[in-house]
Amino acid sequence: MATYAIGDIQGCHDALQGLLEKIAFEPSQDKLWFVGDLVNRGPQSLESIQFIRSLGNAVQCVLGNHDVHLIACHAGVQTCKPNSSLQQILRHKQAEDIVDWLRQQPLFYFDSQLNWAMVHAGLLPQWDLTLAQQCASEVESHLRSDHYVDFLKVAYGDEPALWNEQLDSEQRCRISLNAFTRMRVCDQQGRMNFSYKGPLGKQPENLHAWFDVARKSSQLRIVFGHWSALGLQLKDNLLAIDTGCLWGQQLTAAQIDTKTPIIHQYQCA
Repeated sequence: MATYAIGDIQGCHDALQGLLEKIAFEPSQDKLWFVGDLVNRGPQSLESIQFIRSLGNAVQCVLGNHDVHLIACHAGVQTCKPNSSLQQILRHKQAEDIVDWLRQQPLFYFDSQLNWAMVHAGLLPQWDLTLAQQCASEVESHLRSDHYVDFLKVAYGDEPALWNEQLDSEQRCRISLNAFTRMRVCDQQGRMNFSYKGPLGKQPENLHAWFDVARKSSQLRIVFGHWSALGLQLKDNLLAIDTGCLWGQQLTAAQIDTKTPIIHQYQCA
């Protein structure tokens, strides 16, 4: 039995199948962790999410920004481009079921036995494990509720970008959703900046990778995706596995039930 964390698929179903064949994935025994962005941009969003859903308990997901975008498009809160592969899902007869399944997925996941946490983008420096779980739970409760459409109408926006304990519920949920699904860089105080998407080391001098600022989660082992320009990173307690499959690079699976993660990669077309 093995547990593999897999990087951003973004609708690249064929690459996912190639990677699973390479690792000899056995759904009755093995577990797959998907770090979010199951859909969008790639050509096979519908096939990707249908396959992942079919695996049942063999799968653990967290939501990425593209997954949230699909939910919001289905709700009429965001607009989906006509040529987007999300249209495959939105026009499908099972669209409601697919979106309902997505709405049940967490933003943050922690396995105490494996001692690994999973998130799509990152954790704010002020968050320890308990606070991250609380913030995720608050947003998840809205996404899973009957009023999720109303929640999404106020969930978008870049502010507040800096955490403090006095934020009201709406502000707290917005900053939490942004941190879990969109964050790459921030300043030394943890103020998020969403404009920079390039490689590490090329960002403005006042900005740092979210994991390079002093943070309360530094002792927590975290696997994440989202930042394709960062590439594969394995250092200290961090494992970054968005390796740019969508851009013709690799789709990565990291076996995380071993003392040191074992990396497997599939070259994408």
